Amino acid sequence: METKIAASILASLAQPTRLDVFRALVVAGNSGLAAGVLADKLGVSATVLSFHLKELRFAQLVDSEQQGRFIIYRARFDTMTAVLSFLTENCCAADPRSTKNADGDACCPPVAMKSLRKRSDPPPQSPSKEKK
Repeated sequence: METKIAASILASLAQPTRLDVFRALVVAGNSGLAAGVLADKLGVSATVLSFHLKELRFAQLVDSEQQGRFIIYRARFDTMTAVLSFLTENCCAADPRSTKNADGDACCPPVAMKSLRKRSDPPPQSPSKEKK
C-alpha cells in the first residue's frame, strides 16, 4: 500500500463519529448492520450517519448492499487488514530484539514477531552470575 493511500484512509477515521461507525461495523462482522440499526446504536441522526458512511465508502472502508428495503453496511476487512499491515510492516525492524514497548506490551503483532525471529539473531543470553 502506498503511503498516500494509507494516509487518506487513516484521515477518514480521524473523526470520532466516523471511527465509532467503523468500529460498530467491525464488531458486527460480515453480517453488517442496517443503517437504521446503526444510527440507533450510535445515537446519531440518519443524515449524520449517511454523511459519515459516504466518507467511509469513499475510503473503501465500508461496503453496502441492498437487502429488500434495507441497506446493509459492512466493514471492508480487506482494507482494514491492508492498513494494519502497512502500519506494522517494519515493526521493530531497527531493533529486532525489541518486541515490547515501554509499557512491556507487545508492539508487534504475532505474525510480525514471527517473521522477525526468522531473520534476526538468536536472543542474547541473560548474563550469568559471576562467581567471586
